[in-house]
Parts: sequence; C-alpha cells; structure tokens
Amino acid sequence: MPSYTVTVATGTQWFAGTDDYVYLTLLGTARCSERHLLDKPFYNDFERGAVDSYDVTVEEDLGEIQLIKIEKRKYWYQDDWYLKYITVKTPVGDYLEFPCYRWITDEKEIVLRDGRAKLPRDDKTQILKQHRRKELESRQKMYRWKEWHPGFPLSIDAHSHSELPRDIQFDNEKGIDFILNYTKAMENLYVNCFMHMFQSSWSDFADFERIFVRISNTISEYVMQHWKEDFMFGYQFLNGCNPVLIRRCTEIPKKLPVTMDMVECSLERNLTLEEEVKQGNIFIVDYELLDGVDANKTDPCTVQYLAAPICLLYKNLQKKIVPIAIQLGQKPGPDNPIFLPSDATYDWLLAKIWVRSSDFHIHQTVTHLLRTHLVSEVFSIAMFRQLPAVHPLFKLLVPHMRFTIAINTKAREQLICECGLFDKANATGGGGHVQMVQKAMKDLTYSSLCFPEEIKAKGMDSKEDIPYYFYRDDGIKVWEAIKSFAEDVIHIYYESDEVVCEDVELQAFVKDIYVYGMRGVKASGFPKMIRTRETLAEYLTVIIFTTSAQHAAVNFGQYDWCSWIPNAPPTMRCPPPTEKGTVTIEQIVETLPDRGRSCWHLGAVWALSQFQDKELFLGMYPDEHFVEKPVKEAMAKFRKNLDEIVNTITERNKNKKLPYYYLSPDRIPNSVAV
Repeated sequence: MPSYTVTVATGTQWFAGTDDYVYLTLLGTARCSERHLLDKPFYNDFERGAVDSYDVTVEEDLGEIQLIKIEKRKYWYQDDWYLKYITVKTPVGDYLEFPCYRWITDEKEIVLRDGRAKLPRDDKTQILKQHRRKELESRQKMYRWKEWHPGFPLSIDAHSHSELPRDIQFDNEKGIDFILNYTKAMENLYVNCFMHMFQSSWSDFADFERIFVRISNTISEYVMQHWKEDFMFGYQFLNGCNPVLIRRCTEIPKKLPVTMDMVECSLERNLTLEEEVKQGNIFIVDYELLDGVDANKTDPCTVQYLAAPICLLYKNLQKKIVPIAIQLGQKPGPDNPIFLPSDATYDWLLAKIWVRSSDFHIHQTVTHLLRTHLVSEVFSIAMFRQLPAVHPLFKLLVPHMRFTIAINTKAREQLICECGLFDKANATGGGGHVQMVQKAMKDLTYSSLCFPEEIKAKGMDSKEDIPYYFYRDDGIKVWEAIKSFAEDVIHIYYESDEVVCEDVELQAFVKDIYVYGMRGVKASGFPKMIRTRETLAEYLTVIIFTTSAQHAAVNFGQYDWCSWIPNAPPTMRCPPPTEKGTVTIEQIVETLPDRGRSCWHLGAVWALSQFQDKELFLGMYPDEHFVEKPVKEAMAKFRKNLDEIVNTITERNKNKKLPYYYLSPDRIPNSVAV
C-alpha cells in the first residue's frame, strides 16, 4: 500500500505547541486519504520548536497531492497551535512543501496548498479555484475596514489588540503595552521620580541634564553639547529624525517678507538674496500645516501653545545648511517679527527652539504616524483581504506587514486615543494630532511615497550641490535594491504586461488601497489599477520601502535627536514672542516643558527607538513562504546588494562625530512594528 511521510514543524513562539487532538487529511487529484490522527493529549508531539514525522499509509494512490487539511479538536482548554509548515514525501520520492506560518485556534481546521506560488490564471482545477475563493471570503470577514476619524485612511475594524485575528497579534501582548513600556523606560532611565511633577519648571538648561546624562550616547550627547549652534540646527533638516521637510526655495514667499538688509550679514558670496535664490543656495521649511491647529487643553493647570513658523536656510561656502531667518507665524506683521542670527542671543535661540518644537509635532503626527504607520496599515489590510496565501505578491509582501496592524491597534487603544498617553506631554494632544492628519491627507500622494521622485520634487537631488544629505544618499541606494528585488520576483511570475492586467487579485488589491486607504481621492495619484510590469515594480517598491526603510529613517533616531528636551520640546508653555529684545533665559526655561512632561517625553522617545525582540531586518526571511529556486536566488542577490550598502555606510561613518546609520539595511526592520 502507498505510504506518505509527513513532517510537521511547530513554531518557536511561547505557547506555540499544542496538546490537543490533531488530524490530517491528504487531498489528491485521484482521491482523498482517510482522516489520520497525528497527535492526542499526552503524546508530547507538536511541542514548541518541534519537528515531528509520521507515516501515512493509504489503500490506493491519491494522485498528485493538491491540498492538506489539518483539524485541531480541543482536549480540555483553548490551546492555540502555531504551525510553521508541513512537508510530504510521496511514495515515488518527491517532496512537497506546504507553508503555513499561522495559528490554529479553537476547534478549527485549515486547508493548505503546496508552496509553489500561483497566479489566479494558473489554477485549472475547480478544487483549487474554490480553495482560493474561500480563503479570500474568510479573510474579508476577518479583516474589515473602519473609519477611525473622518478623513483618515481607513484602518482595521477592531477596538483592541485582543479583537484582532490571532495571526496578526503580537506573540506577547505585554511586550507592546505602551503604558508598561513607557513606565519601564522611565524607571530604567532613573527619571520616574520626576514623572508626576507637572507644572514644575526646570531651573535652567543645565538642570535638564539631571534626566539626561545617565543614558547619553554618541549622537544624543553631541546634540546636548551643540544644540544651540546654527550648524546643528540646519544639519537636522538633512539627517535628523525628520529629514523630509526641507526644500530648495525658488521664490521667497510673500508671507515671509525677508529683505536683503536683514540677511546680508549671513550671506557669504557677495550676492543679493534674489541672486542666492536663483543660484539655488536658499532653502525653506514651512510649518503651515500647524496654523490653526488647536493646542492641548486636557490639563487645565497648564496652558500649552503651538506655532506655525517659516524657516529660511542658506547653503554657505562650506556647503553646510544654516538658518538665516525665522518667522514664528504665517501672517507677517508688527507682532510677528522675523528673527535673525544677528538678533540678541536669546531672541534667536528661542526662535530656533520654536522651530524645533514645531518640527517635532510634524514629525510625530505626519511624517511618522500618517506617512508610515497608517499608510502601512492600509497596505496590510488590503493584502490580507485581496491576496490569497498562494499568490506570489502575498508571499513577497507578508514579511513587511508583520505586526503592523497590531502595533497600530495598540496605539489607538492606549497612545493616540482620547485621554491616551500622547495627551500627557504633547501640545498637539487632545485632538490637535487628529486635525493635523486630516489636513496632511491632501499632501499624501503616490509620488510623495516614491523616494527618488519626492527628493527631486523638493530640489534636493544633487549630491554635488548638497553633499551632506545622507538620508537621501542611503535612501536611494536602499530604494534601488528593493526595486531590483521586486523586478526579479515580478519577472519570475509575470511574463508580460498582459499577465499583470489579467491578475484580478492584484487589481483588487490595488483598488482596495486606492478606495479605502486614499479614500478614492483622484488627486492622491494612487493608481486604480496596474497595467505594466514596470509600474508594478515601482508600486511594490513603494510598499516595501515605506514599511521598512522609511519607517526606520524617521523612527529609530528619536532618542538620538529628541532626548535632549530643548532640542525637541513636545510642548511649549508660553506663547511665541511678539517682539524682539525681551527674551531672557528665565523666559525660555518657563516656556520649555515642565519636569513631568519632560520625563514622559523622554520615556516615549526611548521606548519608540528600541528594536523588537528577535527583530527581523531587511532581507531576512526566515519564514519560507516561497519554495521555488529562482525566488530564493533573487533573495540571495537582494541580501548581497544590501550587504554592500551596509559596508558602504559603515565605511563612510568611520570617525564621524555624527554618524548616519538609520538607513543601513542591518538596522532597517522589515516592517512597522514599534
């Protein structure tokens, strides 16, 4: 009688094993096997990390094995089981791999296909077409769209992490509990004694060191020592944790009435301001989005303030970017002076602090929350709803969606919800952050997520002209490596543009992102369908780059650049100055966050800057969703390209006082998971 050897691999997560009854059925083209009992209570099979083998004997040959059905029946209590994969050795010696990488919960069953990726057009038999359809129908019931706030990209329909499908939950929910993590961070940083001291001001700048020096590192310590300098202020627009706002100024806006007399002493080329603009030496950062946003009013004992400054910058003869003019409001007038480097020391310093505070708000809510977290969640939900596990694009994208829906759900549950942790220390808490996302949606376009295109649109693409823009240089290298990998995978499965057009599941995926993520806004520029392999490669690159590299670039530098409170104040307790010559050091300290808010802020940026336990970095794919040799070769090529980028960045950073490493592939997690 024919005999099949079945190997079953259990995950290594905590509580991944099971002690329930487990049954297996092989479904072949000729017939199905009987239901075989693989495990029952006290057999000690399917333990955490185990690989167990069984011989399954059948009366007659089953033909080609198309599907495997696994059933789990409860013995005593709920005992979830994480099944990695199953392999089958047929009577003629062929090996078939059936990837799973899913939790089997309650008394449920799952039906697996072998690991060869297939497009819809590749399925010829009714049983495979039906399996494909049923999987998507089931997923679409579990992964439902929901509007969290009007005008936001839609998110998952779940009120809490525990309501999510088990497959996308964190292995250990305590590990991503924001309240627990922030409190633990403040204990580790020895600042918990200050965390409840709201309304209590620091004495002076040196007093901030009481919560800083114990945990200083190379970059954060350098920031503490040099934060007042114009060079450090300008450098952060290029390589800080929000290096996405600066653009070349092609015309001085009328709302910023800067004159030559004001800035002449800052210009080094004996040119007029207009001539400097024409030569491309003037840059601008405009925080207009903050204009009209309501400041946090959740604490009646502390009035908090926001500003919407405009900052003009200059490329000096050393090709360094330095500030030359700052206006703290959008409407020019006598009560909205333009601050200059030639002003009194504290006037100029406070103006720069206001810019840094505004930059912090845009970074947290727009650059970080909207343009990486919320956008990545859209990609994730659409993938689960429209791409079955057998689809090559599901296999390609699923490592880059790991825990994204879970971390966002937890954030909505604890961090950015009403009365959440975000309200404790941030001037945009209490609803201001919601207004900001709603306003920023108009600028969330497809082209703005295409990294090289966005850099060029801002006039920041010339390496010779702007030589110290490491975010740009490293980002383009990583973008090209990802795009090359995506092209290799596409050419394995799509032999022509016609095949791309005919892929109904791909088109449904793209449509879901456009309709629900971008709310069907035509001006977003997001495609409604994909017609060519070239366009598909760019589209997949946008998704993978956003969920990995872009998030890494704007997330993991938060402690480096924001832990020194005066360099990134999360709130300001006095309004922006309306005249020059009145600012004192005492006024600046009274304006900066109090002790309690400083400590909550410090705990937040520390916790957000940490990698996950057992983090998977770009190019690491331990879950083998793909089984075909050509794809594995493409992965090996991808990893080689990434290694070369790591070596280049490591060499450049040698002996640098301010190394830039956020886009080094060995520091880019595969997905948005923190």
